Amino acid sequence: MPWDARDTMSLRTEFVLFASQDGANIRSLCRHYSISPATGYKWLARWSEHGAAGMADRSRVPHHSPNCSSDGITDLLRLAHARHERWGARKIKRWL
Repeated sequence: MPWDARDTMSLRTEFVLFASQDGANIRSLCRHYSISPATGYKWLARWSEHGAAGMADRSRVPHHSPNCSSDGITDLLRLAHARHERWGARKIKRWL
């Protein structure tokens, strides 16, 4: 018996095509594809908004990072490290 080797995009597209038919039970399809209902509804929303391109994986990088240092501080740190290569983080922090 051969393995059923399919990629993620084809499985997502198959799920969406079955789920978008009239009278489809989305919860049972989610169980069949071993995904949560929230994920199933998310894929359906992406399909209706973007079509087949919406099924691709998206970046998980946060859009906003409030604890990130500003570019000015990062430049100062690089400058301090370039001038004093042997200094560690504590000494550079005191210097700044």
